[in-house]
Amino acid sequence: MTNLQTKKDLNDEYKNVKYILTSGMRTRLLLSIYDSSKNLEELRISLEKPSATILHGLKELENQNLIRKVQKYYELTSNGYLLTTNMVKLIENWYAINKNKKFWNNHDISDIPEDILKNMYLLKDAEYETSTTSNLSNAFNKYIKLISKSSTLKIIMPIYSENHLKHMIRLLEEDKLKNLQLIVDNRILKSIQKNPQLNKGLLKNKKVKIKCISTNPKIFLTCADEFMSLTLFFKDGHYDDSQILIAKDKNALKWALGLHQHFDNYN
Repeated sequence: MTNLQTKKDLNDEYKNVKYILTSGMRTRLLLSIYDSSKNLEELRISLEKPSATILHGLKELENQNLIRKVQKYYELTSNGYLLTTNMVKLIENWYAINKNKKFWNNHDISDIPEDILKNMYLLKDAEYETSTTSNLSNAFNKYIKLISKSSTLKIIMPIYSENHLKHMIRLLEEDKLKNLQLIVDNRILKSIQKNPQLNKGLLKNKKVKIKCISTNPKIFLTCADEFMSLTLFFKDGHYDDSQILIAKDKNALKWALGLHQHFDNYN
């Protein structure tokens, strides 16, 4: 398939999507039937619209082969289910981004892979903490409090921070932290090797696994059994330690582990 043909097909599909999304009734009908089939009376009660309006919308969707009527109930066709599933994903992606728009707008996200960005809906329950002029260490203190309660940590660490690393060593020595996996670049690894305390506490500790990768992603990601956290860089290249995104639900942990796995696969 040529690029020109691909663009034409995508443009045709955009028209189909636009046809659905520009109609509140068509969109609401698909979402209402998404979880379970419904008859006209159930749709009328759910949508709080007159039967004539609902029937008109149903007919339009039937003509697009997105729904079908089985006896007295309306249900999604396979095409309708696939379209509605992706429509729900689009809505949830938009919600997740808009909810924490200040966090995302202020930072460089270019090192987050495209396939991971497409699943932003998994972060819809995430919240971000920010430091203030009266509490400059708020984000960092929140982070230390979180890792202090975790027995396993997987971390992508794009900066050399003795402050962070010494807290991890303390948790290892207290046997609160049972397993630590660090992904760093060669520059950070060399800095750890040159520091006697860090060298002993991390590189010579059997509970620690350090992977050195050839790139230095502008992502400070932490995955634990109970939470995930993310701090990023400003668009000018400076690391921002004043804002941290935190989530504790399974969807966010899935997103974070997917991002961690991406860089863990690096050579």
